Amino acid sequence: MSQTSKPSLPANAQQHYQVTAADLPLSCPMPQMSLWNSHPRVYLPIEETGSAKCAYCGAEYTLIA
Repeated sequence: MSQTSKPSLPANAQQHYQVTAADLPLSCPMPQMSLWNSHPRVYLPIEETGSAKCAYCGAEYTLIA
């Protein structure tokens, strides 16, 4: 049995992330981030204001065009 692995970013490695509409709905940590050493996944409402901050880790997200 073969496993398909997709690239995994370290969770909480940065304090600021730029995201696009393709990343919506936005969650922290994001789906491509490893979860083993992170906080529970939470969804962040970024669509209206263009920015959001995670209450768990303090990471800030900015929605870019």
